[in-house]
Amino acid sequence: MPLTGAICTLRAMAAVDEEGLDWALAVIEPALVLGDRGFLLEMRTRLAAEGVAAAVLDRDSAAIYDWLLHAMQHQGISDAAAEAFVHTNAPVGWAGISDTLPIRGRPACPRLKSYWHFDGCGYRKTARTCAEPALLEACPLPRQPLRNGRLSQGAYSLLLFIRDVCDGDIVGWIDARLEQADHRLADPQHRAAVMRQAVLEPMRNIHGVSDKVLAMALSTLLIGTANGRERWLTTGIGMIVIDTLVHNFLHRTGILQRLKANHPYGPGCYGAGGCADIVAALADRIDARRFNPGFPACFPRFVQHALWRFCAQGEFDICNGNRIDDRQPCRSTCCPAAGLCCRIALHGAAKPPRQ
Repeated sequence: MPLTGAICTLRAMAAVDEEGLDWALAVIEPALVLGDRGFLLEMRTRLAAEGVAAAVLDRDSAAIYDWLLHAMQHQGISDAAAEAFVHTNAPVGWAGISDTLPIRGRPACPRLKSYWHFDGCGYRKTARTCAEPALLEACPLPRQPLRNGRLSQGAYSLLLFIRDVCDGDIVGWIDARLEQADHRLADPQHRAAVMRQAVLEPMRNIHGVSDKVLAMALSTLLIGTANGRERWLTTGIGMIVIDTLVHNFLHRTGILQRLKANHPYGPGCYGAGGCADIVAALADRIDARRFNPGFPACFPRFVQHALWRFCAQGEFDICNGNRIDDRQPCRSTCCPAAGLCCRIALHGAAKPPRQ
């Protein structure tokens, strides 16, 4: 979404039925009360322990790439399955990928010449095919121990993005993008949204990374390693991660319906008036400091994370497909949001049993 589009969308969300937003706030209140009050500290501690905070200080793009690439593996399967695959296969990182890209001379495939040439590679691991099948035998992508062709393309696309678009310095590139967006800003009220789009929009073109994983990884990176970079912190706390749990919660409770935002899970969650915009509009009305005085007043990432924890099986395990038969309205009487929830079925009504 263009930067001006982000501002217009948030204005539109602010203009919706005020009573609808007030009701939605009451619906999500139990999730906020159960939210992780150590959220900021946990991210900072984890990224310091993993060496990512030091990598940002040292402008070590290779180490940041390795961390981002690891985050990209958590797509399409459970986190546990993704970690199991990573631990039982040879590590993939900047050194191994960059060594397969010649600095000079002719690459094995013309699509490996640059980030822009790589577009449309089309490598598929199981089918053993790509956009240049005659060159596949010499291609380095099949030699990478990644789960599928999409992730193999993603590994190369991300490295080429850092090398060619960021000129080898992803920290400097993020700094420059945020500074430019900040200086062009005409409406300070939506500063975080504009800076968020300044980073997310170009990175959405990196092959093989979903909006969900991209927003989650960048939010963690920007918050956990800000270390005095005010723009990084402001942008990171404004990034919102929409997975099926959050989308389905907004559907089941009736928030999507009440705010005239019904849509299937997918790109629409990040489109105009979608799940991400709804969470941002709600966060604008919540002072997160009442949950932790160390939080920023407006903290969309915390609001989204609280909704996720409310639903996730490994957290509070309250609102998810394991607990609810989504062919019919939820029948739970012990859910703390039950009094206001609209109990809208996620799928079609259950078919009656055959006689």
